[in-house]
Amino acid sequence: MAIIVNLDVMMARRKISLSELASKIGITQANLSILKTGKAKAIRFSTLNSICSILECQPADILEFRPTE
Repeated sequence: MAIIVNLDVMMARRKISLSELASKIGITQANLSILKTGKAKAIRFSTLNSICSILECQPADILEFRPTE
């Protein structure tokens, strides 16, 4: 897949656990884990907004495009 999810990197930089972030965002740990591992097919803008707000980052810090050849 050409979209890379760097959520784990941002979580490590901000020293926040999966359970703590899930609680603050208001989604389950399982759904956040699916997003973190790159297995998600989509993300709601409201969820992305909440993640960026809590982690104090930009969407581009979490989502990256790498072309596949």
